[in-house]
Amino acid sequence: MEQDAPGPDTLDRAFMALADPVRRAIVARLSRGDATVNELAEPFAITKQAVSKHIQVLEHAGLVTRSRDAQRRPVHLDAAALERLTAWIDQYRLIAESRFRRLDALLGASPLEQEP
Repeated sequence: MEQDAPGPDTLDRAFMALADPVRRAIVARLSRGDATVNELAEPFAITKQAVSKHIQVLEHAGLVTRSRDAQRRPVHLDAAALERLTAWIDQYRLIAESRFRRLDALLGASPLEQEP
């Protein structure tokens, strides 16, 4: 993923990867620490090959990486990639919150008719 604001293709790949519940669960598990494919496959009723394909999608989206540690190939969460996605979402959340604050101020400034 890019260092600053993610581009449209990067966002599309990341959000498409996160659209799948298995991949979201893998990301949640990796947020607690690195894991092998076997460890990631344990809670799912799917094959290790299917989990490996899910990891490939997450890799292509730039959300995870793999390394080699002797015989192990642990999968690592790229926290910086998630942070860039969060920052992209936050910019729109802040705009929406600003609009709601202005609306609250406007509604609070005008007298409302109350029914008895």
